[in-house]
Amino acid sequence: MTGIAVLTPAAGDGTYGPHWPVVLERLSAALALTGVTTRPMAWPDHARDASALLDFPLVLPLLAWGYHQHHAVWLEATRTWAGAGVRLANPASVLNWNSDKAYLRRLEAAGIAIPPTAWGDGVTPAQVEAAFDRFGTETLIVKPTVSGGAWKTLKIGRGEALVDAPEGATMIQPFLPDLATAGELSLLFFGGRLSHAVLKTAAPGDFRIQSQFGGRYAAVAHPPVEALALADRVLAAIEEPLLYARIDMVEHAGQWLLMEAELIEPDFYLSEAPDRGLLFAEAVRARLAG
Repeated sequence: MTGIAVLTPAAGDGTYGPHWPVVLERLSAALALTGVTTRPMAWPDHARDASALLDFPLVLPLLAWGYHQHHAVWLEATRTWAGAGVRLANPASVLNWNSDKAYLRRLEAAGIAIPPTAWGDGVTPAQVEAAFDRFGTETLIVKPTVSGGAWKTLKIGRGEALVDAPEGATMIQPFLPDLATAGELSLLFFGGRLSHAVLKTAAPGDFRIQSQFGGRYAAVAHPPVEALALADRVLAAIEEPLLYARIDMVEHAGQWLLMEAELIEPDFYLSEAPDRGLLFAEAVRARLAG
């Protein structure tokens, strides 16, 4: 058996503490299929000293939940790990830039279609009003560029007051009704190969598709060719080698748009994978062998 490390939330974390062991158990069960065992390591404990992580042939950041709430520490950690030569997958450089959704601007410049977005430093009522007119919509989504799990994400209708606006770098997008009606499609890739696809839909009356808000997930046996093509273009635009990737997208007005490229700690939805994660485990084993 080969032991690898899996980065987890801070020790004693009250927000994620009850939940990550369940996900780790699911990941561990998949990895055990190829003779790989896991050891949880709280990521903040190694932000400034990576020596303990150097003992492992591979470190997966798949449960580094909460990094968006401690972003400065996260960026320091990724630099520490890169400088020490920690064998991370995905690479520390990816963990750095993928933690800020401003990376979508770079992908858009590379020809990747994303929802119309107004970028700014902070958000004011005047900016929100301007965005309603710019996008020709009656409903907007306002969120920080550093976020996760719909953290500090607001849905605002025209004429509504801007309450608890996110601070720092922000993004404003028109609300896409397709998210509520047709859902968001996630394509899962391991070792560059498509594993499975999952359609995520929000609970009635909500706009968030995360499971903690009642979101529902269903396997998609045959994802649309156009969706696969968008995912391929996204992966081709990323220079670093990826062990895993979850590409989230939505179809709007006949076009597939990239919502996010989740490359740090995405849920793999292994319960919806036909092989229950064997392809993921094989990709890990191949990386260890390489």
